[in-house]
Amino acid sequence: MESRMNLFENPVASAFIKRLQAAHRPVDESGLPGATQELVKIRASQINGCAMCLDMHAKDALEAGESQQRLNLVGAWREATVFTDAERAALELTEQGTRLADASGGVTDDAWAAAAKHYDDGQLAALVALIAEINTWNRLNVITRQAGGHYQPGQFG
Repeated sequence: MESRMNLFENPVASAFIKRLQAAHRPVDESGLPGATQELVKIRASQINGCAMCLDMHAKDALEAGESQQRLNLVGAWREATVFTDAERAALELTEQGTRLADASGGVTDDAWAAAAKHYDDGQLAALVALIAEINTWNRLNVITRQAGGHYQPGQFG
C-alpha cells in the first residue's frame, strides 16, 4: 500500500499533528492509567481498521510492560478474563464512542455510568478526550493510507 500523503512533510498536516500531540498532554496528566490508554487506542484502531495506530500502540504497550496475552485479547475483551472492571468500562465506552453512527442514541447511559463508577471526573474527561483523539488519528491515517508495520517504539517522541 502506498501512502497518499506524507503527513510530516505537508505543512498543514504537520501543523495539525503538532497541535493534536499537544492536546494529548492533559490526558497524560489526568491520572488515567497508561495501560487503559493503550487498550483504548488499540480497540478504537481495531474498529476503524487503522494499521498504523495498531502497530504503534501494540508496540508501545509491549514496551511499557503490557502482556502479549492481553493485547491478543483486546478485540474479544467481553469474553476474556484478563481485564479489570475499570478497563472493561473504558473499552465499552470506547466502542460506543467510536461507533456513534451505529446507534441512534450515541453512548448509552449504562456505558457512561459504568465508566463513571471507575474513573473520577478528570479521568472520565481524559477518557472521552482520548477516544476522540484516537478516532482523529485513525481517520488521518486511514484516509491518507498510512501503512502499519514499520513503527519503532518511541519513534514519534
